[in-house]
Amino acid sequence: MATKVHMEALSPTMEEGQLVKWLKSEGDDVSNGEIIAEIETDKATMELVARGDGLLRKILLGEGGTAPVGAVIAVIAGADEDIGEFVSGDGAAAAGAAATAEPETKKAAEESPPEPESSTPPTAEEAAPVSPPDEAPATEEGDRIKASPLARRLAEEEGVELRDVAGSGPGGRIIKRDVERAAREGVPAAAPAAAAFQLSEADYEDVPLTQMRKTIAKRLVESIGPVPHFFLTVDVDMSRAVAARQRINAMLERDGIKVSFNDIVLKATAMALKKHPDCNAHWRGDHVRRFNRVHLGVAVAIDDGLITPVVRDAHLKGLSQISPEVRELAGRARDKKLKPDEYMGSTFSVSNLGMFGIEEFTGVINPPEAGILAVGAVEERPVVIDGRIEARPMMKITMSCDHRVIDGAQGSRFLQTLQAILEEPLAALV
Repeated sequence: MATKVHMEALSPTMEEGQLVKWLKSEGDDVSNGEIIAEIETDKATMELVARGDGLLRKILLGEGGTAPVGAVIAVIAGADEDIGEFVSGDGAAAAGAAATAEPETKKAAEESPPEPESSTPPTAEEAAPVSPPDEAPATEEGDRIKASPLARRLAEEEGVELRDVAGSGPGGRIIKRDVERAAREGVPAAAPAAAAFQLSEADYEDVPLTQMRKTIAKRLVESIGPVPHFFLTVDVDMSRAVAARQRINAMLERDGIKVSFNDIVLKATAMALKKHPDCNAHWRGDHVRRFNRVHLGVAVAIDDGLITPVVRDAHLKGLSQISPEVRELAGRARDKKLKPDEYMGSTFSVSNLGMFGIEEFTGVINPPEAGILAVGAVEERPVVIDGRIEARPMMKITMSCDHRVIDGAQGSRFLQTLQAILEEPLAALV
């Protein structure tokens, strides 16, 4: 019996996926539960398994193509089994989704839609006929020449007069290939705009959005608009933290562990949140949820954007546990190998750009969390100590607060506690 291969929801927030790689080819044997493809979700690259036995009879979504969750992207069936009913309807949808894979493919889709049963999105060259049809110049509807937006833009760039171009699109509509042909064959040119500046294709590159970048864009709109942010900043004297880090690393050297300033900030943040549960909270619309456990989201920059793997129960872990765990999570985040439960469920987040030399910045809250801590670089700066100017290793930290959950006084008290822990580690014992 034929089995449809669907684009599955491989993460809780996934709405569409990108087909990274087929691990099976058309005609290959497939067993139920066998990994057949790699799918890029909004957070990581996940494995798609077969839900039936047979041959991979038809691939409907090519590598690089995207499709919404639930779309049919392939068919598994017996060698002699009729799969026409599966390919005709869903294949068109899948192939249409695949046409979002590359910019040139998107242009081709505008000019000439792919055939319903195409297994991969056609290129612009494949979409065009081998030889152009002999047609009369395009007709006008009133004063408007029938031409696609892409054809109009190209005609303007090439100086081609559209009224003298023969259209080969539906109903005599002028499309891209018609303008390209006219430019090659010397159709009378339109007078170019005297002072207009035109970009050539060599001047720019259109980069398709990855699934992660699409999700980041959507989440930022959900955060910046609806969430009433306000910001609190303090300077932290890291003198004692610098000395403590040196001693700790000397002790842990035999175990191959090297603690960073970020690890120290994470531990201190977790301890401060335990003392201020009103900041370790989520906005839930009709109520505020305060957490008894601290699960810290740690922002990690990767090629496609940003992801926040979670250190569970950070308040219960020592630096010798936090340091290797963060490095391991960050490494798998960059390889897109995190599991959903490793990047979801944080109660508060920390973003550190100090390693890039950033002195101060503000973070965007990740809903439904009520706050995020932005950590700057540790830098030698002049400060006044007992009436004397001294150079001290200073660090700016800025807390972004959701005003629906955290008031200014609450956020300030949290930062005071965090500052005290970083400046005097013994303060954590008070």
